[in-house]
Amino acid sequence: MAAAAPPPPPTAPAELNMDLPTTHPLFTRIRLATKPDVPAIHKMIHQMAVFERLADQCSATELSLSATLFSKPTPFESFTVFLIEASTKPFPPSSISSSPKFTPIHKTLTLDLPISDPESENFKSSTMEDDVIVAGFVLFFPNYSTFLAKPGFYIEDLFVRESYRRKGLGRMLLSAVAKQAVAMGYGRVEWVVLDWNLNAIRFYEEMGADVMQEWRVCRLAGEALQSYAATSGTSDDLDCI
Repeated sequence: MAAAAPPPPPTAPAELNMDLPTTHPLFTRIRLATKPDVPAIHKMIHQMAVFERLADQCSATELSLSATLFSKPTPFESFTVFLIEASTKPFPPSSISSSPKFTPIHKTLTLDLPISDPESENFKSSTMEDDVIVAGFVLFFPNYSTFLAKPGFYIEDLFVRESYRRKGLGRMLLSAVAKQAVAMGYGRVEWVVLDWNLNAIRFYEEMGADVMQEWRVCRLAGEALQSYAATSGTSDDLDCI
């Protein structure tokens, strides 16, 4: 009788690949906006108006933004916009030109999950770089404090698109404005917040901002502005002051 064949050698257990990525890098850049960025800025302004429940008051168009937002070529002397852009790939070192007054800020975030952005096609960067998406913006301009005898910055708008929220991008935009104010010797940075936006109020207080309950915003706009401009200075008006 033929001898039985010896049993096959034991199979080595499959090795686990410990190099599988468990996190997802997100490369971010804050840069100065220019006129070609107006379409993205306009879309974000509309989204912000919807979020703030003020869409009925938003009449800005791409044409009106182009005509008014970039009236001065030098940043920080008038209206200035920082864009924060995101990419799954590192930004090339010299992909955009720097202004003498501002160098783009780069930061890499480590996320547990990749970004899912269903609107990415509508927010591609005007720089035409591959895989670079506009994620948010901050619009600010100079003001002045007579008490400090120093200029400052007033932030008109701060907005991060929904797919990129709760990742620290809003904090990065605020920090960029604050650093610019300090670099220019300015005395303070101010903005307003809606009283129902408790998450934002809590965030601002945690970062050290003074949410001033005793102040109220006063505004003349539209027909009220036109009417008061036409009638102010009369004797009845002076008696009220």
